[in-house]
Amino acid sequence: MLKRIHVEDVRLGMFIHGFAGSWLDHPFWRNRFLLEDPADLARIRASAVREVWIDVSQGADVPPEAPVAEAVDAPQDIAPLQAYDERVQRLLEPVSQSVELQRAARLLASARGAVKDMFQDARMGRAIDRQVMRAVADDIADSVTRNAGALISLARVKTADEYTYMHSVAVCALMVALARQLGLPDDETRAAGFAGLLHDVGKADIPLEILNKPGRLTDEEFAIVREHPRKGWERLRAAGIEDAVALDVCLHHHERYDGTGYPDRLAGEGISLVARMGAVCDVYDAITSNRPYKAGWDPAESLKRMASWKGHFDERVFQAFVRSLGIYPVGSLVRLSNGRLAVVVEPSPRSLLKPVVKTVFSTRSGERVVPERIDLSAPGCTVQVVQREDPAQWKIPDLDEIWSGIPGLGRG
Repeated sequence: MLKRIHVEDVRLGMFIHGFAGSWLDHPFWRNRFLLEDPADLARIRASAVREVWIDVSQGADVPPEAPVAEAVDAPQDIAPLQAYDERVQRLLEPVSQSVELQRAARLLASARGAVKDMFQDARMGRAIDRQVMRAVADDIADSVTRNAGALISLARVKTADEYTYMHSVAVCALMVALARQLGLPDDETRAAGFAGLLHDVGKADIPLEILNKPGRLTDEEFAIVREHPRKGWERLRAAGIEDAVALDVCLHHHERYDGTGYPDRLAGEGISLVARMGAVCDVYDAITSNRPYKAGWDPAESLKRMASWKGHFDERVFQAFVRSLGIYPVGSLVRLSNGRLAVVVEPSPRSLLKPVVKTVFSTRSGERVVPERIDLSAPGCTVQVVQREDPAQWKIPDLDEIWSGIPGLGRG
């Protein structure tokens, strides 16, 4: 039997079956475990979670006089119950990018740990915790719903060392934004995000010396890498994840529209819509991120290059992807018609060509300037974007800090 009890009634020897509330509110990546460590008990009571589910068939029960908020007769997946509790609490009203950036930074820190734990579990042969991963994906979807640009922009700023974990988080967010742009219903949008979070789990089967190799891979090494979609599909099936969308994206996110991809060389409409979406999101985050063997490309330059890869992507999906990010994605460096360089702060809902920017440098004086926020789409604004600029050529180390308002971002 499962019982939902107050944290003050939790005792050592109980089997924790789940936490009533958001996964962000408690310090554990696993939802189900036998509570044996006094330190874990203290962490539960100190967390924001006020109630937990215990499985009395696998651990100690509460005393007869202790209050029980809810009980169910047989052990079951309590995700629907938790989902109800969480959705009641979720705030999905649109917010400004500056507000959501602070919330997204906290979410990313927690999601990084959850995904890292998932990969470590996979490498050690342990099962993937479906409940935690779905909760992570849902919270990412909520953040993108409140403000699409905040979490996506922060997730791009990652170190080479954390790429494997944060790539999954970033692709999850990009999939949600793209699904919304394509007009998919909420359930399909969240399914796409969940698939994005799990799409690269097969990389747990790639030896670390290959996965983190700083130089060019040999043909033999690349052959091993090409096995990761099928390995991931097998891992998801072994974990009892039968979600058709997640399985499809995991297996087919490296297929190309012209049929030259892998593992099955599918082409055109033979590739599902969500897998075509996954291909775009996976590549964009890969080329904009710092990797062991190269620095990430500028966001706007990345979209330009992707547009030139004829046959790689479904054109309709790629065009929707560009609209979801803006022609000049957040963090892009641009030259303005007034001779100043500026970093894109957020896209404008009025025009893809006229984002909101912050000025950072004067090309006329050759000096840094005090950042000034300009909405290029505002009525009466005569300043325009002239061209993209390569940040590496200008050596402005704090661009990410300027657009995000988060001290030290991008310098780690």
